Amino acid sequence: MTNPTVRFFGVAAYELISSTGQRILVDPFLDENPGSSIKSDQLESPDLILVSHAAVDHLGDTETLARRTGAPIVCGGEVKAYLAAKGIPANQIRATTWGIAIEINGIHIQPVECHHWSQILMPDGTLASGVPMAFIVTLAPTVRFYHYGDTAIFSDLKLQAHLYRPTVGCIGIANPLEILHRSPMPGRMVSAEMSPREGALAAEWLGLEKVLPCHYIDPNCPEIEEFHAHLAQAKAGGSKVPESIVLKPGESLEIV
Repeated sequence: MTNPTVRFFGVAAYELISSTGQRILVDPFLDENPGSSIKSDQLESPDLILVSHAAVDHLGDTETLARRTGAPIVCGGEVKAYLAAKGIPANQIRATTWGIAIEINGIHIQPVECHHWSQILMPDGTLASGVPMAFIVTLAPTVRFYHYGDTAIFSDLKLQAHLYRPTVGCIGIANPLEILHRSPMPGRMVSAEMSPREGALAAEWLGLEKVLPCHYIDPNCPEIEEFHAHLAQAKAGGSKVPESIVLKPGESLEIV
């Protein structure tokens, strides 16, 4: 057995490698991700693909990877409907939702509540919507990785900490400015699903030992500095806060 590792590709895309060598891709947005020098055809075949919801920067290259590798997919009902309509075999896709824990290829996945939305344009022109998820993935007996799935902050993150005890996790606190032009709309986004202040509080509520701020491409974005300021303020006030580790796209973290 080896120490688990986490590799970041930008936005919310990660490759997790468990202590026994299983590879788990989460929200594999690669080929159209301007921050990732690694593209989907360069990845080793995963043992599992997790998709939190149907947004293009999270669903990403799931279809391409599923065709090339035959890897099983865990996702919500709307993503399953889309992938099936695109010709991915139904028996390759496991639809689940909050609370229904599953095990595939020896990998234990706990889907948990996520406050967000999910909608996708189907091949026939209709819209499919579903319930987005966050995930807690067991990478070693004492390492449980939380992927936030684009959630907004909500107080039951404390309950998730109590029930499932995640130890390391990613928390979205920024907007990837490099891809926002893909969805032109009136006005501007003032914050991501969580502001840096909210993200710091969420990381504290989850009881994480290590936190990876994410949902950016450029790690020099001002939200990272603000996130760290809020963690430092909470620590100075006597709160237990996680160690924050900022990864550039392509970088990995070994969890010891």
